[in-house]
Amino acid sequence: MPATDPTPFADWLRGHAASLDHLDPAAPLEDLEPLRGILDGARVVALGEHSHFIAEFAAVRQRILRFLVERCGFTVLAFEYGFSEALRLDAWAHGEGADDDLSALLATAVPIGIQEPLRFLRRHNRTATEPVRFAGTDIPAAGGSLLPALAPVADYLHDIDPEALPAVRSATAIAASFAGDSAALAAPAWARLPSADQDALTALLSRLLLRFRCLKPLYLSRGDEHSYDTALRCLEAARHGDHTFRAMAALFAGNGLTADTSARDHFMAESLLWHLDRLDPAARVVLMAHNAHIQKSPVVFDGHLAGLPMGQYLHHALGDTYFALGLTSVTGHTAEMRRDEAAPFGFTVHDTPLEPPTPGSIEAAYADSGLAIAVADLRRARTTGLVSPNRIRMQSIYQHTPVVDAFDGILSVPTSTTTALEKP
Repeated sequence: MPATDPTPFADWLRGHAASLDHLDPAAPLEDLEPLRGILDGARVVALGEHSHFIAEFAAVRQRILRFLVERCGFTVLAFEYGFSEALRLDAWAHGEGADDDLSALLATAVPIGIQEPLRFLRRHNRTATEPVRFAGTDIPAAGGSLLPALAPVADYLHDIDPEALPAVRSATAIAASFAGDSAALAAPAWARLPSADQDALTALLSRLLLRFRCLKPLYLSRGDEHSYDTALRCLEAARHGDHTFRAMAALFAGNGLTADTSARDHFMAESLLWHLDRLDPAARVVLMAHNAHIQKSPVVFDGHLAGLPMGQYLHHALGDTYFALGLTSVTGHTAEMRRDEAAPFGFTVHDTPLEPPTPGSIEAAYADSGLAIAVADLRRARTTGLVSPNRIRMQSIYQHTPVVDAFDGILSVPTSTTTALEKP
């Protein structure tokens, strides 16, 4: 029920937000029709979540994916997942191998809701006139290992530039010595390496990257452009991953540089643009990632700049054809991730009750509005003169940001529940 003295923004939500009837991904899609008008003109629609490992967010993103593919003609799903590793998943989504192969393909991936969207793509593509592609945007293994990116680089150089193979093999040997399934494992392991190994890895990757770029005409004379572009992007993934190890290790040690982890989000944005450059100009993309990656304003905690998000780079490049739809919840539980090197992914997930919405938050406005499952086009609120909510949930805390500027839309669910952290 709405509060007895709702905020003006709650009043605005009550008059302008569209209510949805279902969370069930298999439910009829008619209630999502308001999204057609909201997202008209958007080439990239980013679907966020205030926390990974939330059942309701996974369900509603799956429903929206269905709607955008089946009703609006979207033909690409991009995901907060390694650029290099996604190459095999795209082949699987297009029918390669057996249905049961997915578990093996995702055996070392942090389970942040990728399996069901991929299964939907594979089912859809069996009969689709225009199959839906799967595209990865992230550095390899969520910052846990360079190996998934270095392997395709070595394969490419085997035929194109065998003289460069020793450098790749040396980099691979160092990378293998601290590889993990996520940055929570790899960053502290990297920090324990001898500084000579740390510096050697950076130097090897930098030299390889420069050689790739300088010898492009030679490489193209020996092979095709798509293979060159893909191998170069994998090498860039490894280089950004190496930077992220340094940034994360410094952050864990308490002496990190301001916004130094932005290299990961920069790579994610550039990867999405890399895919767009190779798609038909009319192709439309669904992009799934955490709210903190898709938002268009800097990520700030306690007045300190934490990082520049992927969404900020994409908005700069794509303008209003990029639409950031954040997902949040009014009440329920969230998944707090706590570092633990003894845990499978280097962290444990704690089922944490959410505090009541804080005044001034977008969640408080939704609570006061009396709406249940509802989506609001915040672009319409920018012209009203209303004071924007100035914070939004991120796990169990709040990130302070003008919400109507950080996101183009917000979808709120009344409650959230956590899912178990299990290997696929």
